Amino acid sequence: MRRRLPAFLRTVRRRATPAGALLLGGCSGEQLQSVLHPGGGDAAVIAEIAWLLFIGATVIFVGVMVLLAMSLRDGRRKVRPAVWLLGAGVAFPVAVLSALLAYSISRSQHLLEPVSHDALVVSVTARMWWWEVRYRDPHSGRDVTLANEIRVPAGKPVYLALSSGDVIHSFWVPALAGKVDMLPGRLTRLRINTDKPGVYRGQCAEYCGEQHARMALHVVVEEAQVFDAWLANQARPANTPNDALTERGRRIFLEQRCSACHTVRGMAEENLVGGLELAPDLTHVGSRLYLGAGTLRNEGESMRDWIGQTQRFKHGARMPSFEHLDDERLDALTAYLEHLQ
Repeated sequence: MRRRLPAFLRTVRRRATPAGALLLGGCSGEQLQSVLHPGGGDAAVIAEIAWLLFIGATVIFVGVMVLLAMSLRDGRRKVRPAVWLLGAGVAFPVAVLSALLAYSISRSQHLLEPVSHDALVVSVTARMWWWEVRYRDPHSGRDVTLANEIRVPAGKPVYLALSSGDVIHSFWVPALAGKVDMLPGRLTRLRINTDKPGVYRGQCAEYCGEQHARMALHVVVEEAQVFDAWLANQARPANTPNDALTERGRRIFLEQRCSACHTVRGMAEENLVGGLELAPDLTHVGSRLYLGAGTLRNEGESMRDWIGQTQRFKHGARMPSFEHLDDERLDALTAYLEHLQ
């Protein structure tokens, strides 16, 4: 039987997640979710434009405050209203906005460059409230499906094909690229290209329902050789149980009809509803960084907590809490899912 943490430690960890995980993300190599800390070329252009706006707005604010202070002083010559209207109301905004428009157009041309033909294509479908991610296995040509995590090789252009399976969502990884809306029935695109390995947090940026705030994803940028090995492993079927505990967990997975919503490739009894994409693919769930679309970091007893108290962590999610399972069955089911590496 798995060793469990004391009750008070479990309570502290639950309350610290996910906010604590986000604040301490730098300790685990996770980059800041900020447009001002770019990790790629496109994000650097957006950050440059943002800094220009911040600096310009600060200068204008200071100028307005100086004029306000001057207007409150007695004995100074007043400026005629017509001069204020034509100067500050017409000439100044036209000059500033025209210069800003010309600058932003010239700099943003880089963002419109076509994606190269050798780009890695990744399909991302937003759902309430998780992300379905698909790759094409370069050897078999079959789709490789996972959830809430995108892995890309450093230094290689990546083409994201974005769509929505239900309502309007928005894909945004601030440190890598701009925000793109995802509309049902429509395919949009986004380019990512970075030489900086790391973990970059993203978020749905369009309100999509009760758990919109807990619809996160992570982009993992790694060296090309590491990525190739990872993709080859993801293309394989799920690991078969290697002991009595994981075998019992597999049987519980079927008894509880988890396979009615989740797919585990290689399990003969998988997907009893005929292939509908109702929930994340769990073929290699044990190797993912987070559970529940960024809700819990996949470490310690997080898998057990997520299975047993799903609705506590993510109320309104389609997956029910399995609180009715006793400790032994819950431990076995947890061991099986953690075994899916």
